[in-house]
Amino acid sequence: MAGHGERPSREERVIDAIDVQNRDLRDIDRHRKYAKMARSPYRFFRGTNHLFWADVAHDWRIDLYGGAPDTRTWLQGDAHVHNHGAYGDDRQGVHFGMDDFDDAFVGDYQYDLWRHAASMMLDAEENAGLPRDKARRAIRHFVTSYLDTLAEGRLAEEIHVAYEDPPLDHFMAKVLKKRGVNRQLDKWTVPGDDGERVFDTEYRKLGGVSAAERAQLHKAMTEQYPTTLVADADGLRREPRVVDIARRIDAGTGSLGADRFYALAREQAHDADDYLILDIKQQTEPPALAVFDEARVHNRNEEFEHEGDRHAAAARALSQHPDAYIGWLSLGDAWFSVKRRSPYKKDFPTHKIGGFKAYRNLTRQRGRILAREHLRGAAYLEPDNPARFARTIGERIGTERETFKRLIVEFAETYAERTRHDYAAFMAQRAPSDQTASA
Repeated sequence: MAGHGERPSREERVIDAIDVQNRDLRDIDRHRKYAKMARSPYRFFRGTNHLFWADVAHDWRIDLYGGAPDTRTWLQGDAHVHNHGAYGDDRQGVHFGMDDFDDAFVGDYQYDLWRHAASMMLDAEENAGLPRDKARRAIRHFVTSYLDTLAEGRLAEEIHVAYEDPPLDHFMAKVLKKRGVNRQLDKWTVPGDDGERVFDTEYRKLGGVSAAERAQLHKAMTEQYPTTLVADADGLRREPRVVDIARRIDAGTGSLGADRFYALAREQAHDADDYLILDIKQQTEPPALAVFDEARVHNRNEEFEHEGDRHAAAARALSQHPDAYIGWLSLGDAWFSVKRRSPYKKDFPTHKIGGFKAYRNLTRQRGRILAREHLRGAAYLEPDNPARFARTIGERIGTERETFKRLIVEFAETYAERTRHDYAAFMAQRAPSDQTASA
C-alpha cells in the first residue's frame, strides 16, 4: 500500500474503485459478479465500466475532434461488442442493433467510439482468435463505416442495416428459426394449476419473491407503470395485465447484483392475447455522470426526474425500433426501468465467427448502427435541426479522417493493454478462488 503522502499505485486505485463500486452488493452477488469478471480481460472490461469513465473523464484528446455542444448526442454509455444483438418481436419485426441503455447519457460522440473500439481489441483476440494487427484493421473498418454513414447526409430512419450479407444473414436466420415467444415461454415458464402459465422458479436464473414484494410490484405495475407508456408507431398504447412475478438472478456482468424482476403478462387490448415477459431492472446513475464535470456533458442530463425517466428517454431516443413496453416504476426509493424481454434476444457469438473477413463485415455493420443511433440521439435533442450533428462532425474532422482513425486505434490498443494489467491486479487480489458462475 502507498505510504503517507504517496500517490497510490494504479493497481491500488483500481482495487479500491472496484471495492467501492460493489460494496453494497450482497456477498453472493459480489461473488458471482467477480467470478464472471475473472473469466477474461474482456469480461473484466464489461464489469468495470466505472473504471473506463474515470480514466477518460479528463482525456484532452476528446477536444481534437469534438468536445463541443454540437458534437454531443445520446450515448449508449457502455458501448461494447456484446451490447449489439438481435432484438424485437413479431409485431415490429426482428432486428440487429443496440439493446442496452442502462448507462446512456448525453455526451460527446467519441466516447462511444473509444469504448466500443477498446472492446473490439479485447474481443477480437479473446473470442474471435484474431491477431492484434487484424484487430486494428477491424477497428479501422468500424470507424470508417461510422464516418461514411454520417457523411451520407441521411436521417436516421433512412439508414438500414443489411441482414442478407454474411455473417448477419446466417445469424439472423438462426435467431428466427430457433427463438420466439413459444420457446421463450418454454424456457422461463410452466403451466399453472389454473391453466395460466407461471414462472418456473426452479430454473436457475429465477427465484421467488415474498408476498410483500409481490404485492408492491403488482401495485406498481398496475397503477404506476401504465402511466409511463407512450403510443407506438401505429398509435397504439400497450395495456399488459400481470400474471406472475419472479426475481431474476445472476443476470449480466456490470449490472449483476442490481435488483431485477420479471413480470409475466398478457396484452389486454388490440386483439392480442399473447404472453410476454417484462424485465423490471433497478436503474442507477450512469458512471460517466459521476466523474464528468458540467463542461463535458449536456444539460439535458439534468432534466430527468429520476433514473427510470432517463432510461426510458434514452431507449426511445436511441433505438431505431423502440420497445412499445418501455416505461418505469418505483419501489421505495429505487427507480426501475420496465421493458419487454425480447423473445428473439441474442448476442452475436463472436467466438464462432469464421475469421477476419466475417469479423470485418460484422464490424462495418456495427459502425453503421452506432452512427444511425447517434443521429437519432442528436435529432431527439434537436428535432428542428437533425442534420447539425453529422455536419458538425464532418467539419471537425475535415481532411483528417486517417488521423482520426489512427487516434481511435491507438486508444483502443493502449486501453486494452491497460485493461489487461488491471485484470491481472484484480485476479491477484479480488478474484474468487471458486470462479464458477453461470453464463
